[in-house]
Amino acid sequence: MHLYLDIETIPGQTPGLRDDIARAITPPANYKKPETLAQWEAEQKPLLIDDAWRKTAFHGDRGELICIAWAVNDEPVQCVSRTLAPHNNGDDERGLLAAFFAEVSRALEAHHYRRPVFVGHNVRDFDLRFLYQRAVVLDLAPPLHFPHDARPNGESVFDTMTAWAGWGGRVSLDRLCAALGLAQKGSELGGEDIDGSKVWDYVRAGRIDEVVTYCKADVERVRAIHRRLTFAAAPMLLAAQAD
Repeated sequence: MHLYLDIETIPGQTPGLRDDIARAITPPANYKKPETLAQWEAEQKPLLIDDAWRKTAFHGDRGELICIAWAVNDEPVQCVSRTLAPHNNGDDERGLLAAFFAEVSRALEAHHYRRPVFVGHNVRDFDLRFLYQRAVVLDLAPPLHFPHDARPNGESVFDTMTAWAGWGGRVSLDRLCAALGLAQKGSELGGEDIDGSKVWDYVRAGRIDEVVTYCKADVERVRAIHRRLTFAAAPMLLAAQAD
């Protein structure tokens, strides 16, 4: 059974996180004059803090999940997401992850599988590791094994980036889509400029529905790439190979 996967993440929302980041950012050692230091504090430091805070979205110890999309074999793409609306009971990261775990458990039971083959783009080093790390941070035991440390030749993960670029190599999902003549990122939003680094801007603007659409489209892109890379031309053939 193939489980196609993509997640979207946002910077950490924990109170005090920005303050912790700010304390770790210091002026260049050669800045000595009070007026130079004051100018740096006023103009440069806020930008450095914001940049460092945004980058927490790519690290499971501080960043958070906002959306998880997946599909089993050639079945429709499923998705769970959350908002950042205050006092919205149950709409939190732990609830999001628990809902994902519950849905995947039902899919595994329906297909009589215990361990699917996870398929995604950079899924080994990012998606699976981030999910595992957030499960640890949130103290939420997964109902299945996340092979976040799988070996390159392991059978539990098919990473489309590694399959194309080789172990240690990199290629963006968008570039690979272009090479294979597949719909590129943002096409599902009418050509909007969106990628993982811009997800927070969409969420902050209340455009979570568009993030969900984008995340689900990435799963479709990954599935199409996987079929091309494995020469599984038709969905039925893919399902037959997976089972």
